[in-house]
Formats: sequence, C-alpha cells, structure tokens
Amino acid sequence: MLLHQQFVRMAKKHGPKLAIKDKTTNRDVTYSRALIGALILSSKFKKYDEGFIGIMIPTSAGCALANVGALMSGRIPVMINYSTGAEANVKYAQNKCGFKTVITSKALLEKIDCPVVDGMVLIEDIMASVSTGDKLKAALKTKLPVNMILNSIHKGDEDDTAAILFTSGSEKDPKAVQLSHRNLASNIKDFGDYVNITESDVLLANLVFFHIFGLTVNLWVSFCKGMTMVSYANPLDFQTVSKIAREEKPTIMVGTPSFFWGYLQKSEPGDFKTLRLMVAGADKCPDALREGYEKKHGVTLLEGYGATETSPVVSVNSHEFNRPGSIGKVIPNVQVRIENFETGEKCKTGEVGKIMVKGDLIMKGYYNDPELTAECMNDGWYNTGDMGYFDADDYLWHSGRFKRFVKIGGEMVSLVRVENTLEQFLPEGVLCCVVEVADEIKGASIIATVTKEVDKAAILKKMSAELPNIALPKQFLVIDELPMMSTGKIDFRTVSKIVNEMIGDSEA
Repeated sequence: MLLHQQFVRMAKKHGPKLAIKDKTTNRDVTYSRALIGALILSSKFKKYDEGFIGIMIPTSAGCALANVGALMSGRIPVMINYSTGAEANVKYAQNKCGFKTVITSKALLEKIDCPVVDGMVLIEDIMASVSTGDKLKAALKTKLPVNMILNSIHKGDEDDTAAILFTSGSEKDPKAVQLSHRNLASNIKDFGDYVNITESDVLLANLVFFHIFGLTVNLWVSFCKGMTMVSYANPLDFQTVSKIAREEKPTIMVGTPSFFWGYLQKSEPGDFKTLRLMVAGADKCPDALREGYEKKHGVTLLEGYGATETSPVVSVNSHEFNRPGSIGKVIPNVQVRIENFETGEKCKTGEVGKIMVKGDLIMKGYYNDPELTAECMNDGWYNTGDMGYFDADDYLWHSGRFKRFVKIGGEMVSLVRVENTLEQFLPEGVLCCVVEVADEIKGASIIATVTKEVDKAAILKKMSAELPNIALPKQFLVIDELPMMSTGKIDFRTVSKIVNEMIGDSEA
C-alpha cells in the first residue's frame, strides 16, 4: 500500500465526511476538499528539486496535506523538528540529506523567532499563488474515477522512502531514519487491527508530525483508515487540549506520559470520557498516571512500546490483554526476540536481555550511514538498544535503555529500575532522573536528580529494602526543571551534562 494512493481512495470514498477539524486555525476540511488541497500542493511542489523536500509546519491541516502533496509529487518529506533549535535543525537536515527546499510557515517562524534559512519556502506564499484556474483544475480532477486520479499522481513502489525522520538525539547526534511506505503501512494495519481502529473513530491529533508517534498514529492512521482527525498544534497547551477533548468527543488519543500528566492536572472530570482507546508511549507510564485517568475520567490508559526505527509500534496493551506495568503484547506480524547481551543467545522467560525486532515495520536504514545501520541491523533483526523480558504470558516488559544500564562492582544495574523505585517514595509533584557519573579511579556511581529538596536519608532507607546497596544513589542533586525533549521525554544527555558540571563545580 502506498500512503498517498490510499489517501486518494479514502478521499473518494468519504467525500463529504470531515477529514480534518483543525482547532488551531478553526478550519473544517472534508475529504473532498483535502483531496483538492493535496493535488494543488502536489502541482506546486513539482517546481522544486526532485528527491527530498523539508517540511517544518506545526500539526495542522496544512502540515497533513503538505505530506500528502509531497508524496503525490514524487518528493520525499523530511520532517524537521521546530520545537528546539529550529534554525540549526533545518541546516542539519539539509546537510545530512543533501537537499535545499524546506516548506515552512511564516507564522511559525515568527512565533519561534527563527530566521529565514536559505531554501525555505513559506506555505503562505504558496497558497497566495494559487489561482482560480489551479483550484478548478484540481476540483475537476477529483471528479475523475479513482484509477484515473491514481494514474495522474506519482506511483512508486512500496519500498520507496515515504518519510525521513530524525531520532531524538537524547544520547548522540540525531540519525536520519528512512521509513518506507511498506514500513508505515504495515504498522498502520497491524496496530490498527490489533486495537480495532475503524473509519468511524475520531482521533485527537495533538502530537507533532516530526515525531514518529505523531506521523504514523495521528496523521497516516487517520488518512489510511478514512477517519476524522481533530488536530491541534500545541500538545503543551494542556487546558485547551482537555477542552477540545470535552467538546469534540474523540474516541482515540495517543501521547507521552509527560503530556498525559499535564492533561490530567488541567482537565475537568470526564473531559476524556469518550476515549475508548488511550495509549501512552515513548516513555514509561507510572501507575499513578493510570490510576489518575481511571479515577478522574473513567478511562483506561494503556501503555505501548515502539521506536522511530520500527514505524513505531512494536507492542501495546489492549482492553482485552492489559497488564499494567508491561508494554503489552507484540502486535501481529512482528517478531520480538530477547537476546543475552553478552552471548547473543535467546533469553529464558523472565530473563532480561536486548530487545530485537523483525518484520515489515523495520526501517530501510539510516540515510547515508551504512556503518550505523550495520551496527543495529543483522539478518533483518533490529537491535532497539532497549533491554526487556517476556513474562510467562508473553507480555513484554521494558527494563530501560542498554545505555541506561551501568556496571557497578561487576553487576549490571538498571538506572530505570532505580528511577522506578525512587519515584515510589518521592513527594507528589517531584520528578526525578537517575544518571551515571563515570570515574576512572572510584568507578561509576549513580546520581539521582530531583526537582525539589527531599529527605534523602528516609528515601534511601526505603529504597534499600527493594534494591541492592550498589544500586542506591550516591548523591541527590536538585535541578528545578528537568530538561525535556519535544517528544516529552526527559533529555538524559543534558541531565548528565548538568550533573557532571555540578559535581565538577563542587569539587573545584
């Protein structure tokens, strides 16, 4: 299945149905109008270089249709992160993937105070250049039978790249992930079938499309299934998102735990009660968050697992199979193997090892980086860099990033486990992040960062009942506001840097 062609089929099937309810611009776009818009953008994009085309537009009807229009014109969307360092991110993407044109928005550039970079084309200027003739031509084309429309747009192959996304860069420089139509389409089908997504669902799309969770589950699931997408550009506007949920009555919503915390705190009881499917991913989901949604909204918050390189969904809890704390059962047509990190042998039930994934969801590779690709891919298996295990009932459990395991006294200690234990004993509203500080002479030590001063002695006493001494934090440091990435994950790289500077200053 080619994504842009599936969109055409859905647009023809659901003509008068609402495709996008854009709550940022207060525009309602039917499938018929969406098809006209995508065809117009496709014709405009054809005058730019073939190959890659950057897209840096907030979550909106404009961004969704720019993606479709790019693929219709034979261009490949390169999704650019505008939330932090937009100017640097544009130049990094242009340099990494060797392209020039970036479709962006004047309103966005002004809002984030980003200068116009060479190669930027403003969507406002493109729309201003649309003539009555352009509109008539596109509108007439939409009246043609499906096959004739499909013959008039880019065809391509399932293994063609459908998008380039950049990894979060929480551990090192962002990598350019090539995802094909086959990758994304297989994930949409397998995830959609597993949790029973249908065209009658209404999806609250509040995630950014430059992140895989947003691109697949908010944008393409909606278009490929013929659903209505209610879009809003700012996931951090917790009160407004809660109000939209109350008014628009969506049935599906996905997000990160940090975003869901915000909605829980700013919402009124029952705002999210119409959601039949609410999935948290990209970071661990605390029990208190699940309990909060059950109590305040009567909704079960389910946890899933995935990665940019896996398009993204690997496993997810469903209403039928839900084991809170786990990351759910592996979705259909996906293979997961837990490997011993030293021997490479398959781990026994309950034994923690590397999470390896295989299937049509696995990326084509990192663009222009065969060495990095070879490091994480072997015989079709992708090494996620995560550690985990299967329980006796085939639920998958996440034990943390391999890089978030540290060897102390010859033992492998999971920083995530230390974090999870610490979280249980922190006062309400206090966040934490646990990092490793290397020392060639004394050996590695574990440092806990918290957002407020806490009773360290009392907390360590409670933690010692659940963890061995080598896993207990050696120090507690206060960082008032833990640095976050645009995806809602804690930025471990920056936290480690801050901790090392704080320790260096205290020793100086």
